Amino acid sequence: MPPPQKISPRKDAPLSPSRKYRPAPPVWAATVTCVVQVCTRRLPQLVLCGVLGVFLAGCHTGGSGGGFAGLMGKRKDDTGLPQRHSVAADQLVVMSNLKLGAHHPLVEELKVLRNQVHDTLQLPNDKDGEKVTVYLFSNEMEYRKYIQETYPGLPFRRAYFIGTPERLAVYTFWGDKIREDLRHEYTHGLLHASLRTVPLWLDEGLAEYFEVPGAQPGTVNNEYAVRLAGAVQSGWRPDIHRLEQLEKVEQMHRADYRESWAWVHFMLHSTPDGKQVLLDYLQSLRDTDHPDLLSNSLIAALPETEARFLNYVATLNTYRQWMSTPAPEQFTGTKRNETISRANAP
Repeated sequence: MPPPQKISPRKDAPLSPSRKYRPAPPVWAATVTCVVQVCTRRLPQLVLCGVLGVFLAGCHTGGSGGGFAGLMGKRKDDTGLPQRHSVAADQLVVMSNLKLGAHHPLVEELKVLRNQVHDTLQLPNDKDGEKVTVYLFSNEMEYRKYIQETYPGLPFRRAYFIGTPERLAVYTFWGDKIREDLRHEYTHGLLHASLRTVPLWLDEGLAEYFEVPGAQPGTVNNEYAVRLAGAVQSGWRPDIHRLEQLEKVEQMHRADYRESWAWVHFMLHSTPDGKQVLLDYLQSLRDTDHPDLLSNSLIAALPETEARFLNYVATLNTYRQWMSTPAPEQFTGTKRNETISRANAP
């Protein structure tokens, strides 16, 4: 039986690499499901993260007992994985039966993303650090077959991030959401390559934050900003303490992903003190399996934290320079006409 793993799934929609897609306005409506073990990744454990569409989102913890065994199939090796071509760059390895090329725009974007994650969060910028391997299947059928045979206990998702004591890996297929999926899942991989543990809500908030493409990190998730502003006007109030207690998929809902994203955006962009609280907390996660609550440090550093947060999110959708905008066609390959863009979320 393969060792326990960290897993992260994403949405569904196939795309042939030979087809062109005109990018639709990027409405980043991510409803993510995640199974996250808040402890050292190298211990027997399961962490599952991804998107369930627009109905339910959350994270779930799996350990080394029967719960994890129920997910595993009979496959004991790497048969069925795409391995014909490989591209390596820093901490990224892409394995695929499609020849993308070392300078394919998708590879180049993930290289830039890695630098953005490390620079923004001040993580160790060791290009020889633990690799994150992306297994990019040619189509949905091949991907679905592999996941069903290897992890029959998992529901179908467009992508999974799986971390084991042996490797950090992302599994997905060539689809019209490939850009969004890989940005999200690769962020999970980079976090777990650098940190001993990541609390569920923060793991997802950071992945949602870096999922949105932009010249600089911090591009606003349009849908989240609009919904949060409306919620504030309707009397909604944040509750970071409740987020910090969430551990299972049935506990976490779509609004929790929006709020987690908003807390990350608030800490990184509202004040220098808020940013330093987050950076210091992430540094502490490099050395401990049992971190303190981030909210304790945040409230101590920022008096009237809730009022500041509410004022911030109430106006996020007015910062047009941060809003995600339609991008030109992207990811056009050389060997074949390959175009991928982020389509509207359902």
